[in-house]
Amino acid sequence: MSLDISRPDLVVGVVGTGAMGRGIAQVSAQGGIRTIMYDAAPDGAAAARGAIVATMKGLVDKGRLTAEAFAAAERNLEVGETLPALAACHVVIEAVFESLEVKQKLFAELESVVGEATVIASNTSSIRIASIARSLKKRDRVCGMHYFNPVPLMKLVEVIRAAETATWVVDAMVALGKRQTRVPVVVGDTPGFLVNLGGTAIGTEGLRIYTEGRATPSQIDAVMRDAGGFRMGPFELMDLTGIDVNFPARRIIYEGFFHDRRLTPSPYHEGLFHAGKLGRKTGGGWYAYDAKGGKVDPGSDLAVSAAAATKVVAAEQASDKVTALLMAAGTTVVAHDDGESPIIVTPLGDDCTTACVAGGLDPKRTVAIDPTGAVEKRATIMMAPGGDVAVRDAVAAALVAAGTKVTAIKDCPGFVLQRMRAMIANLGCEMAQIGIASPEDVDTAMTLGLNYPQGPLAMADMMGVKDTHAILERLQAITGDDRYRPSQWLRRRAQLGLSATTPE
Repeated sequence: MSLDISRPDLVVGVVGTGAMGRGIAQVSAQGGIRTIMYDAAPDGAAAARGAIVATMKGLVDKGRLTAEAFAAAERNLEVGETLPALAACHVVIEAVFESLEVKQKLFAELESVVGEATVIASNTSSIRIASIARSLKKRDRVCGMHYFNPVPLMKLVEVIRAAETATWVVDAMVALGKRQTRVPVVVGDTPGFLVNLGGTAIGTEGLRIYTEGRATPSQIDAVMRDAGGFRMGPFELMDLTGIDVNFPARRIIYEGFFHDRRLTPSPYHEGLFHAGKLGRKTGGGWYAYDAKGGKVDPGSDLAVSAAAATKVVAAEQASDKVTALLMAAGTTVVAHDDGESPIIVTPLGDDCTTACVAGGLDPKRTVAIDPTGAVEKRATIMMAPGGDVAVRDAVAAALVAAGTKVTAIKDCPGFVLQRMRAMIANLGCEMAQIGIASPEDVDTAMTLGLNYPQGPLAMADMMGVKDTHAILERLQAITGDDRYRPSQWLRRRAQLGLSATTPE
């Protein structure tokens, strides 16, 4: 069996005309597909059609859509007054309330209406496709088509293949996504699918660093933005999407993978959820928000009034990038300890305490600086317990003189950026390892779905696969926590000197 998505008479049905349903209908109609919308609410589909037409008119006014394309898309949009109006559809995409019972009932009704060759797809973001299709007679023609909001702007669509989904169905839905001008990736039917599962790492590791008392949400977000090139840090992102959305999702994914330590949620996250502090929508979450919805940021820059260090000691294997930055500020960098000057270390995976003990360094004068990321934009520094704050501030002043912002955190294995990037990369490698998606699709989905600067596997390559693996090994050794165990996918490629994207 097969379905030719390029056929000119293709008909797609959309059930549920909320924001997601309207978006799916719009990209279908603009893709030259006859689109029939149905909603159980009286006049719901008609109102949705009017809203879509108004949106497309706005695109014409802005010069983003031609008058001819608008007219064609408007003709493609139809309203079905009853569910049987979808009988002629080649594909039906469900976008109703996120409830297994509701979806199961709807799919059973659809199966009695549409033809045996019709593909029935769900836009669910969290419910297993196999669960939705469980009671149907023809489960092989059921799949997921997980779009992202707002659909017309977010190019990604996850094509979810359940255990019984036929290959021809997956192929047809990939072709449909392309005809809708989306970028399809094929994903296994696992908790969180690809993007929501992959997005777990940035939130849970940010929360872990905060829970350990190593850095504040504002500091973590600033490091991720400035040094890491992320559009948003994890706490900003949680507040934007809503803690009533992301905390339940984290719990579902954690339980769905049988309490894998790498996916462990945080009690602090749960605390905000139960307190009703849900982020921007309630005026408070990880941040407070003013009357206009603007974030009230307590700040993340170390305020320095000390004089810049005129000389520092670069410990063995100190990063050239960091020492060059200090020298640009006029600081002399020497190799031998004079017993007085600040000592600079740039560890990978270790905290300052470990670096001092391993190198036999004076912990009162040793300042650890993260050598990874855009250090010239923001440098993260820390000292071991008992370190001389005046020494830290003198080094910080030299960094500021070189033109970079400085974030001072508590002694922390892997700083902030190393830990965050390594955990993102590790989870991406694990998703490739267990076959949720291909390495290419993992990276495509995470860059398009979450606006990451690189996909997780490309991030491992950028950091260095061996260094990424080493950071995780050090984190696991120092913390004793199994959440940092490296993926076998990453381990093998680190040992062989291969790219993280190397397929099996």
